[in-house]
Amino acid sequence: MPTVTSADGTTIAYERTGDGPPLILVDGAMCHRAAGPMRPLAALLRDTFTVHLYDRRGRGESSDTRPYAVAREVEDLQALIARAGGEEYVYGLSSGAALALATAAAGPGITGLALYEPPFLADAGSRNEAYTERLHELLDAGRRGDAVALFMTHVGIPEQVIAGIRSQPGWATLEAIAPTLAYDDEILADPRHLASAITVPALLLAGGASPHGLQQAAKATADALPTAEHRTLDGQTHDVAPEALAPVLTEFFSSLAQ
Repeated sequence: MPTVTSADGTTIAYERTGDGPPLILVDGAMCHRAAGPMRPLAALLRDTFTVHLYDRRGRGESSDTRPYAVAREVEDLQALIARAGGEEYVYGLSSGAALALATAAAGPGITGLALYEPPFLADAGSRNEAYTERLHELLDAGRRGDAVALFMTHVGIPEQVIAGIRSQPGWATLEAIAPTLAYDDEILADPRHLASAITVPALLLAGGASPHGLQQAAKATADALPTAEHRTLDGQTHDVAPEALAPVLTEFFSSLAQ
Protein backbone atom coordinates (compact mmCIF):
# COMPACT_ATOMS: atom_id res chain seq x y z
CA MET A 1 0.00 0.00 0.00
CA PRO A 2 1.60 3.30 -1.04
CA THR A 3 1.45 6.26 1.32
CA VAL A 4 2.34 9.93 1.30
CA THR A 5 3.24 12.02 4.34
CA SER A 6 1.32 15.26 4.85
CA ALA A 7 2.89 18.45 6.18
CA ASP A 8 1.98 17.68 9.80
CA GLY A 9 3.28 14.12 9.64
CA THR A 10 -0.04 12.39 8.97
CA THR A 11 0.30 9.29 6.79
CA ILE A 12 -2.16 9.25 3.90
CA ALA A 13 -2.83 5.88 2.24
CA TYR A 14 -3.76 5.82 -1.43
CA GLU A 15 -3.98 3.60 -4.48
CA ARG A 16 -3.53 4.19 -8.18
CA THR A 17 -5.09 2.53 -11.19
CA GLY A 18 -5.27 3.11 -14.92
CA ASP A 19 -3.33 5.10 -17.46
CA GLY A 20 -3.75 8.65 -18.74
CA PRO A 21 -3.96 12.15 -17.27
CA PRO A 22 -3.95 12.04 -13.44
CA LEU A 23 -7.27 12.31 -11.62
CA ILE A 24 -7.83 12.26 -7.84
CA LEU A 25 -11.15 11.18 -6.31
CA VAL A 26 -12.14 12.68 -2.94
CA ASP A 27 -14.68 10.86 -0.77
CA GLY A 28 -17.52 12.36 1.23
CA ALA A 29 -18.60 11.66 4.81
CA MET A 30 -18.31 8.18 6.32
CA CYS A 31 -16.52 6.80 3.25
CA HIS A 32 -13.01 5.60 2.45
CA ARG A 33 -11.38 3.43 -0.20
CA ALA A 34 -12.71 0.13 1.16
CA ALA A 35 -16.20 1.44 1.93
CA GLY A 36 -17.63 3.94 -0.50
CA PRO A 37 -18.33 4.74 -4.14
CA MET A 38 -14.86 5.59 -5.41
CA ARG A 39 -13.47 2.16 -6.32
CA PRO A 40 -16.42 1.34 -8.62
CA LEU A 41 -16.07 4.80 -10.17
CA ALA A 42 -12.31 4.38 -10.61
CA ALA A 43 -12.91 1.11 -12.44
CA LEU A 44 -14.96 3.00 -15.05
CA LEU A 45 -12.41 5.81 -15.39
CA ARG A 46 -9.17 3.85 -15.46
CA ASP A 47 -9.14 3.38 -19.26
CA THR A 48 -8.92 7.16 -19.72
CA PHE A 49 -7.17 8.45 -16.58
CA THR A 50 -4.57 7.47 -14.02
CA VAL A 51 -6.96 7.47 -11.09
CA HIS A 52 -5.83 8.10 -7.51
CA LEU A 53 -8.15 7.41 -4.60
CA TYR A 54 -7.16 7.82 -0.98
CA ASP A 55 -8.27 7.51 2.62
CA ARG A 56 -8.85 10.94 4.08
CA ARG A 57 -7.20 11.44 7.47
CA GLY A 58 -8.74 9.45 10.29
CA ARG A 59 -10.25 6.92 7.87
CA GLY A 60 -9.29 3.52 6.56
CA GLU A 61 -5.52 3.05 6.49
CA SER A 62 -4.60 6.72 6.91
CA SER A 63 -3.46 8.04 10.27
CA ASP A 64 -4.66 11.16 12.07
CA THR A 65 -3.08 14.09 13.88
CA ARG A 66 -4.90 16.33 16.34
CA PRO A 67 -6.06 19.00 16.60
CA TYR A 68 -7.96 18.98 13.34
CA ALA A 69 -8.01 21.96 10.98
CA VAL A 70 -9.39 22.24 7.47
CA ALA A 71 -6.00 23.58 6.37
CA ARG A 72 -4.37 20.30 7.45
CA GLU A 73 -6.77 18.28 5.28
CA VAL A 74 -6.05 20.63 2.41
CA GLU A 75 -2.37 19.82 2.93
CA ASP A 76 -3.19 16.09 2.74
CA LEU A 77 -4.71 16.54 -0.70
CA GLN A 78 -1.87 18.83 -1.77
CA ALA A 79 0.65 16.15 -0.73
CA LEU A 80 -1.14 13.58 -2.88
CA ILE A 81 -1.26 16.02 -5.79
CA ALA A 82 2.50 16.53 -5.48
CA ARG A 83 3.12 12.77 -5.33
CA ALA A 84 0.97 12.21 -8.41
CA GLY A 85 2.91 14.73 -10.50
CA GLY A 86 1.95 18.21 -9.32
CA GLU A 87 -0.93 18.92 -11.71
CA GLU A 88 -4.17 16.97 -11.32
CA TYR A 89 -7.80 16.86 -12.15
CA VAL A 90 -9.88 16.44 -8.98
CA TYR A 91 -13.39 15.10 -8.45
CA GLY A 92 -15.03 15.54 -5.04
CA LEU A 93 -18.30 14.12 -3.74
CA SER A 94 -20.40 15.81 -1.02
CA SER A 95 -18.07 17.00 1.78
CA GLY A 96 -15.21 15.83 -0.43
CA ALA A 97 -16.38 18.42 -2.94
CA ALA A 98 -16.04 21.10 -0.26
CA LEU A 99 -12.51 19.87 0.51
CA ALA A 100 -11.60 19.93 -3.18
CA LEU A 101 -12.98 23.45 -3.44
CA ALA A 102 -10.92 24.64 -0.47
CA THR A 103 -7.80 23.01 -1.93
CA ALA A 104 -8.29 24.64 -5.31
CA ALA A 105 -8.51 28.01 -3.57
CA ALA A 106 -5.37 27.36 -1.51
CA GLY A 107 -2.91 27.27 -4.38
CA PRO A 108 -1.86 25.69 -7.68
CA GLY A 109 -1.98 22.01 -8.50
CA ILE A 110 -5.61 21.40 -9.45
CA THR A 111 -6.12 22.00 -13.18
CA GLY A 112 -9.75 20.93 -13.43
CA LEU A 113 -12.40 20.54 -10.77
CA ALA A 114 -15.62 18.51 -10.77
CA LEU A 115 -17.90 18.66 -7.72
CA TYR A 116 -21.00 16.60 -7.00
CA GLU A 117 -23.52 18.13 -4.60
CA PRO A 118 -21.37 19.94 -2.03
CA PRO A 119 -23.97 20.03 0.79
CA PHE A 120 -23.74 23.68 1.75
CA LEU A 121 -26.83 25.27 3.21
CA ALA A 122 -28.78 27.47 0.83
CA ASP A 123 -27.86 30.60 2.78
CA ALA A 124 -24.09 30.87 2.42
CA GLY A 125 -22.29 30.98 5.74
CA SER A 126 -25.17 29.55 7.78
CA ARG A 127 -24.74 26.36 9.80
CA ASN A 128 -26.89 24.06 11.85
CA GLU A 129 -25.38 25.01 15.19
CA ALA A 130 -27.58 22.58 17.14
CA TYR A 131 -26.26 19.67 15.09
CA THR A 132 -22.66 20.84 15.47
CA GLU A 133 -22.99 21.22 19.24
CA ARG A 134 -24.66 17.85 19.75
CA LEU A 135 -22.17 16.08 17.48
CA HIS A 136 -19.24 17.37 19.52
CA GLU A 137 -20.99 16.46 22.79
CA LEU A 138 -21.41 12.86 21.67
CA LEU A 139 -17.87 12.53 20.32
CA ASP A 140 -16.35 14.10 23.43
CA ALA A 141 -18.29 11.57 25.53
CA GLY A 142 -17.00 8.68 23.45
CA ARG A 143 -20.48 7.87 22.13
CA ARG A 144 -19.38 7.17 18.58
CA GLY A 145 -22.38 5.06 17.65
CA ASP A 146 -24.76 7.78 18.75
CA ALA A 147 -22.72 10.33 16.77
CA VAL A 148 -23.11 8.22 13.62
CA ALA A 149 -26.84 7.88 14.27
CA LEU A 150 -27.11 11.65 14.75
CA PHE A 151 -25.40 12.24 11.41
CA MET A 152 -27.72 9.79 9.67
CA THR A 153 -30.75 11.54 11.17
CA HIS A 154 -29.26 14.88 10.11
CA VAL A 155 -29.09 13.77 6.47
CA GLY A 156 -32.64 12.45 6.50
CA ILE A 157 -32.36 8.69 7.10
CA PRO A 158 -35.46 7.41 8.96
CA GLU A 159 -34.98 6.19 12.52
CA GLN A 160 -36.18 2.66 11.75
CA VAL A 161 -33.62 2.38 8.95
CA ILE A 162 -30.86 3.62 11.27
CA ALA A 163 -31.88 1.01 13.84
CA GLY A 164 -31.58 -1.70 11.22
CA ILE A 165 -28.16 -0.52 10.10
CA ARG A 166 -27.01 -0.28 13.71
CA SER A 167 -27.73 -3.99 14.23
CA GLN A 168 -25.47 -5.00 11.35
CA PRO A 169 -21.78 -6.04 11.71
CA GLY A 170 -20.67 -3.11 9.55
CA TRP A 171 -21.76 -0.62 12.21
CA ALA A 172 -18.39 -1.01 13.98
CA THR A 173 -16.66 0.23 10.83
CA LEU A 174 -18.78 3.37 10.90
CA GLU A 175 -18.06 3.93 14.59
CA ALA A 176 -14.32 3.70 13.91
CA ILE A 177 -14.39 6.79 11.68
CA ALA A 178 -17.08 8.69 13.61
CA PRO A 179 -14.62 11.45 14.72
CA THR A 180 -14.27 12.48 11.07
CA LEU A 181 -17.90 13.60 11.10
CA ALA A 182 -16.69 16.66 13.01
CA TYR A 183 -14.08 17.23 10.32
CA ASP A 184 -16.73 17.17 7.60
CA ASP A 185 -18.93 19.51 9.60
CA GLU A 186 -16.09 22.01 9.85
CA ILE A 187 -15.33 21.78 6.14
CA LEU A 188 -18.98 22.51 5.40
CA ALA A 189 -18.80 25.85 7.18
CA ASP A 190 -18.98 26.95 3.54
CA PRO A 191 -15.83 27.76 1.55
CA ARG A 192 -17.83 29.45 -1.20
CA HIS A 193 -16.33 32.74 0.01
CA LEU A 194 -13.08 31.40 -1.50
CA ALA A 195 -14.66 31.14 -4.93
CA SER A 196 -13.02 34.26 -6.35
CA ALA A 197 -9.61 32.61 -5.84
CA ILE A 198 -10.53 29.66 -8.07
CA THR A 199 -9.80 30.19 -11.74
CA VAL A 200 -9.56 26.61 -13.02
CA PRO A 201 -12.39 25.12 -15.10
CA ALA A 202 -15.05 23.65 -12.83
CA LEU A 203 -18.13 21.49 -13.25
CA LEU A 204 -20.88 21.48 -10.61
CA LEU A 205 -23.17 18.46 -10.72
CA ALA A 206 -26.43 17.60 -8.99
CA GLY A 207 -28.89 14.75 -9.25
CA GLY A 208 -32.31 15.50 -10.64
CA ALA A 209 -33.88 13.25 -7.97
CA SER A 210 -31.83 14.70 -5.09
CA PRO A 211 -33.43 16.86 -2.38
CA HIS A 212 -34.14 20.38 -3.53
CA GLY A 213 -31.69 21.83 -1.02
CA LEU A 214 -28.78 19.88 -2.48
CA GLN A 215 -29.71 20.92 -5.99
CA GLN A 216 -29.88 24.55 -4.84
CA ALA A 217 -26.48 24.27 -3.16
CA ALA A 218 -24.85 22.94 -6.32
CA LYS A 219 -26.35 25.74 -8.40
CA ALA A 220 -25.34 28.40 -5.85
CA THR A 221 -21.79 27.07 -5.79
CA ALA A 222 -21.63 27.13 -9.58
CA ASP A 223 -22.90 30.69 -9.61
CA ALA A 224 -20.18 31.69 -7.13
CA LEU A 225 -17.35 30.29 -9.28
CA PRO A 226 -16.33 32.49 -12.21
CA THR A 227 -15.27 29.51 -14.36
CA ALA A 228 -17.95 26.95 -13.51
CA GLU A 229 -20.71 25.26 -15.46
CA HIS A 230 -23.66 23.50 -13.87
CA ARG A 231 -25.33 20.26 -14.94
CA THR A 232 -28.11 18.10 -13.60
CA LEU A 233 -27.99 14.32 -13.98
CA ASP A 234 -31.55 13.16 -14.59
CA GLY A 235 -32.85 10.55 -12.18
CA GLN A 236 -29.78 10.58 -9.92
CA THR A 237 -29.74 11.11 -6.17
CA HIS A 238 -26.96 12.02 -3.74
CA ASP A 239 -25.85 8.38 -4.10
CA VAL A 240 -25.01 8.94 -7.74
CA ALA A 241 -24.52 5.81 -9.83
CA PRO A 242 -20.95 5.41 -11.13
CA GLU A 243 -22.34 4.41 -14.53
CA ALA A 244 -24.17 7.75 -14.79
CA LEU A 245 -21.29 9.81 -13.47
CA ALA A 246 -18.25 8.35 -15.23
CA PRO A 247 -19.17 9.45 -18.80
CA VAL A 248 -19.83 13.00 -17.60
CA LEU A 249 -16.48 13.22 -15.79
CA THR A 250 -14.69 11.68 -18.77
CA GLU A 251 -16.23 14.19 -21.17
CA PHE A 252 -15.46 17.16 -18.93
CA PHE A 253 -11.88 16.35 -18.02
CA SER A 254 -11.00 15.13 -21.52
CA SER A 255 -12.21 18.44 -22.95
CA LEU A 256 -9.66 20.27 -20.81
CA ALA A 257 -6.80 18.44 -22.51
CA GLN A 258 -7.83 19.57 -25.97
